[in-house]
Order: sequence, then structure tokens, then C-alpha cells
Amino acid sequence: MKPIRLILILLLSTGCIPEPAAIDYGSNDGRYVVIHNRKIYVEEYGQGMPLFLLSGGGLNRSIKDFEKCIPDLSKQYRVIATDTPGQGRSEQTDSLSYDLLTDFMSLLIDSLRIDSAYVMGFSDGAIVGLLLAERRADKIKKVIAVGANNGTRGFALPEGVVLDSVKMPSVDNWAKWHEKDIEWYNTLTPKKDWRKMAANLNRMWYSKEYFPVNVYDNIRIPVMIVLGDRDDISIEHGLEMHRLIKGSEFCVLPNTTHEVFAEKPDLINKIAINFF
Repeated sequence: MKPIRLILILLLSTGCIPEPAAIDYGSNDGRYVVIHNRKIYVEEYGQGMPLFLLSGGGLNRSIKDFEKCIPDLSKQYRVIATDTPGQGRSEQTDSLSYDLLTDFMSLLIDSLRIDSAYVMGFSDGAIVGLLLAERRADKIKKVIAVGANNGTRGFALPEGVVLDSVKMPSVDNWAKWHEKDIEWYNTLTPKKDWRKMAANLNRMWYSKEYFPVNVYDNIRIPVMIVLGDRDDISIEHGLEMHRLIKGSEFCVLPNTTHEVFAEKPDLINKIAINFF
């Protein structure tokens, strides 16, 4: 066979190989771990040092928060992505608090028999990451907190709007503003009560303070605080947390909102890999 014909055949045969199917993160062959009699949904990817990815809070939040980041991160780490209680495919709890979420994630680490791990959390998951940094330094070695705040005082408010005027939305307003999110939430198993979840999130999010200030003093492991320059959390609040956590790093991503993982996945991955 002439070389040119062989090359053409190889090119044609290569072109016939189907592309691998896109992974539906958050619905991809995960498993449940039972914590406090609640089923917590977990997916794992890759090998190496365990890296826990903790998603944000809301009716549209789940492991899918990290769908653009997991492919590259899983080349470096054993990525363990979870739906926190009431989110995605995890079972609901009767109430919600950052202490409760931290307790669930702490027990999950023990249940998976993890001896050493990194954590990267988004929004609510970032707050849990900071609490884990204080409480579980025996196993958590480094934390990146993306979009974290400690209470409503951390909100980035429009000019002229005072904090005292910020009120939690009614559940009826949730129905108006999050129609598509509610529709998606109602398709998930196990079935959950979106109204109960919205009410629990309201009470958790609109607390003036999520944890006492001495938590910062007790953090002894490396921490990085990350915000977008157009984040829902104020840069000043992020700087305050950075100053209070001894030895921490602070990073602001340009032209980025609170949705860091959706808008700048390659950038946050590079920052994370470099930090870890």
C-alpha cells in the first residue's frame, strides 16, 4: 500500500471515532453516604491528594457548580464533590445553619476515611470551608474560600442602600424570582420541599453573623480568600477576613461576579493548583 493511501485511511478512520459523551456532573454515577440519618450525595473523579469541592447554597446549587473545573482538577487530585444537605441529590434536614453544614462535611471526611485533604468551597461552601479550617486542621491542610462572608454585613450593597434596609425575601417572592430553579429542584431525587428549603436558606443567609470572630484567630492552616471584583460580597469584607486570618492570602479576580467557577474556571483552577 502506498504511504499516501495509508495516511488517508488513518485520517479517515481517526475521524470516525466518536467524541466521548459529556459528563453530567451532579448526576454521574455517584453514591450516597449516610450522615445523621440523611443521605449525602457524593461524586469522585481522578486520583491523588483528596480535594473536597463544596457547592454554594440555593435551589439551583449542586455539584454542577464545578462542572467546568472538575475535568482539569481531576488530573491533579482525587476530587470529591458533594451536594450539601438539601442541595442537589442530598436529603433535606429540618433546619439549616453553617454549624450544621460544617458538622455534616466533617463527618463525611471521617466516613470516607480521609487522612489528609484540601478544600475549595463556593459561597456557602466557602463559609463551611473556613469553619473546617478551624475545626479540622487534623485532616484539612489548605482551604480556598471563594465568595465567603460572615453575615449580612459582608454583602456588597448598592450605593445609598443601608444594611438595616436589607430584608429577607418572602417564600412567595422566591416563587416569582426562581421559577426555573424550583422546576429543576422538583425533579431531583430524593424529593424535597423547596418552600422549606427556601425558608431555611433565608434564616441562614440573613443572620447578621454566621460565626464568632474568634474563629479567624483559631485558623492555623493556609487559607486563601477569593472574590470577584463585582462580587455579591464586598471587597472590604474580604480584606477584613484576610487580615484576621493570620498568614492568609487574598485574591480578587477581574471582571468577575460571584459566579467565579462559571465565569473564570481556567483561572480559578490555575490559582487553586498553584496554591495547593
